[in-house]
Amino acid sequence: MLPPLPGWIVSAPTETLEAAAFRSGAALAHLSLATATEDLPMALWRDRLALAAADRCAAMAGRREGESALRDALHLTGPGDDPGPAGRIARQWSRAAARPVSVAHLANALEGIAAERIALCLDATGPTPVDRAAQVVEAVLTDSPRAEVAALILADAALARALGATHVLPFLALTLKPRDLRLRGDDLRLACHRAVVSSVGQALPLAGDLARAAARRWTVAPKLRAKSAGRAVDLFLSRDALAPAALTFMSDRAARRLCDRLVALGAVRELTGRDTFRLYGV
Repeated sequence: MLPPLPGWIVSAPTETLEAAAFRSGAALAHLSLATATEDLPMALWRDRLALAAADRCAAMAGRREGESALRDALHLTGPGDDPGPAGRIARQWSRAAARPVSVAHLANALEGIAAERIALCLDATGPTPVDRAAQVVEAVLTDSPRAEVAALILADAALARALGATHVLPFLALTLKPRDLRLRGDDLRLACHRAVVSSVGQALPLAGDLARAAARRWTVAPKLRAKSAGRAVDLFLSRDALAPAALTFMSDRAARRLCDRLVALGAVRELTGRDTFRLYGV
């Protein structure tokens, strides 16, 4: 079990910006210690947080398809096909969180955002990492008021870089509200500090669940006879969801049988509830 946020961080009053900044810093420090375990599948954790962030951003844009529909758009849309407005948001978040933070990678994930703008965001300055992220949100939305998704991805990228993390960790997008994005100056900074505390409180239980799921692979692996089964299990521990067809190193029939076997062993779940076009995940 990963230790939850101490109560004094969660419930302390935040009337002042200084108090909120202290709480967000304490929450991020606690998170870095709690998630330092080797059992936590970081790529899977990031991918699942990215899906939750995409769901929030889609709702901000008036799209309330839900995480299941976003999964379908990500995994069942053919190459070159348009996944729709909400699917495009999910694709941006998934791509942004998949690889280490860099100007080139984010320029590829965020269509229409100039590399120069991304570089400026990643080099944002401020007294704390969260203040830097708030500065990015304000700068992007001042220039492009409707670019909420890009603003939040770039803000979380700036936060990750300031924390010394290699990849985007979707935090601000998890709990910032549309009205928060209309704030400026110290009011926006205060909202971002509060959002980080709330988001860490959400991300920690998920990290604990995924760490326990990853630990189960040691009991499952000996029961799998299919060739490349271990490789498939590792792939499930790096992605939010997979279709059997994504296991390209296996035949279609073998991949489907392996997925069903993993479900029977309690290692993965079938996520769609459908008889066809199924998706599986930890």
